[in-house]
Order: sequence, then structure tokens, then C-alpha cells
Amino acid sequence: MKGSIFAVGLLLSLLFTSCIPHKDIVYYQELEARALDSLQTLVEKQQPYRVQINDILNIRVKALDQENVTILNPIGDVNLNASSQERAYFDGFTVDLHGNIRIPTLGFINVLGYTTEEIQNMIEKKLLEEQFKETANIFVTVKLAGLKFTASGEVGRPGTQILFQERVNIYEAIANVGEITDYGDRKDILIIRQYPQGQKIHHLDLTDVAVMQSPYYYIQPNDMIYVKPLRQKTLGTGSTFMQNLGSVATVFSLVATSILLFTRL
Repeated sequence: MKGSIFAVGLLLSLLFTSCIPHKDIVYYQELEARALDSLQTLVEKQQPYRVQINDILNIRVKALDQENVTILNPIGDVNLNASSQERAYFDGFTVDLHGNIRIPTLGFINVLGYTTEEIQNMIEKKLLEEQFKETANIFVTVKLAGLKFTASGEVGRPGTQILFQERVNIYEAIANVGEITDYGDRKDILIIRQYPQGQKIHHLDLTDVAVMQSPYYYIQPNDMIYVKPLRQKTLGTGSTFMQNLGSVATVFSLVATSILLFTRL
């Protein structure tokens, strides 16, 4: 009798402790508790991204006489069935191991550590100094060839994504890989970021609205996002009360049957 009571107590304990708490899966917690004026100051001014090795830049040069700058622009002879990512790869300018890109008629230009706006001004100045006059109305645009990141762990679709946007926050990135599963730890998302001196790991708590204040709220090209599993997945229990109830009912039935068989011996 005592054994059966102990078994019931153990199973009930498992039932209530192995469910995933509601607070562990809800984003933007404490949002209503914060004043509206304070929320408006949560997002820090995003620092402009600085170009790294292996980045791909899309560069376009326009002028009053477009024929004079044709050589500076991509020919666009890639397979018409190629994806936008493939076109960006073949038409873009890849930053080499020395931080340089090679532009027709201009040669090598070092762009490592510069923002796209600074690179625009650099190329425009070089063109005006070496090849064109002010009256040519040179106009240069420089953009990253997509924002590439990789997500792994407890997400719906692990893998590498390329988004053609200037800025992508962590919630948008997660949404583009199929969201975090029920067993994903939203309180400790790892951002593995590339720096000139190597990689660094940063931690984000997506359940706290204050995450918008983090300097890592917006992802950067080549970021790796890892979502750790909750301990409930290791235990092999359900994520909801009803799932655990079914599991406990099954186990309880087996225990009760075993006890009856042993007591009849």
C-alpha cells in the first residue's frame, strides 16, 4: 500500500514539474507594466555595420551618361533561372582576406571595417579624382548582398537564411526559421558573432521586453543563432499538462497492474 502511494506521489510530482511553464514561452513579458514613454527609449541607436572579410557588396554607379559607367556595373550574364542569392554572389564584389575589393578601372580598394555609406563616399571620391568631373553627376550606391545568418537547435527549420533587408532583429530572424519549438529555451538564446579578432558568444532573453535595449537585438551578417533545448526535452516529457497527464496515466496503469500481479503471488 505504501509503495503504491509513493508511486502515485512520484507520478503526480512528475506531472506538475515537467510541464513547460507559460512564462517560459511568452515573448515581450512585462510589456504592459512599462510606461509607454519608457518603451520609446528602449531601442538603442543601432550602430552601423562595418564590412568584414568574405562579405559580398553590391555596387552600382550611375551618371548622366550611363554608357560611361557601364564597365563599373555588373554585366548580369548569370543564368536567368538563378536565384537572387546566386545573382548577388556572381554580380557582387567579395571582400578578400586582405579586406579589399577589386573594381574595374579603379583596382583594389580596402573596405574592411568601413560602413557601406563610407564605402560609397570613398568610391565616389575616387571616381571624381581619377575619371570624372563634377558635371558627370556620379551617384554611387553600396549595399550588402543580403543579410546571411544561420540558426540551429530548437527551431522549426534549422539552416542558413539570406534576407534582403537593411536591418533584421532577433525576432524577425527566428520567425524566418520556423519559430522556436515548444522545447526551445527562449530565456537564453546564443548569438555567435564574428569579429576581426575572432568569435564571441552573446546571450539574449527573448521573454524580456528589455531585450530591445540590447546591442545584439539586431543581428549582423554571418551571425549564428543557437536555441538550446529545455530540460523537459531531455526528460522526454510532454510540453503541456494534457500531454503529461496522458503519459502519467499510462505509467500509472502499468505500475498499478504490476502491483496487483505481485500482490497475488
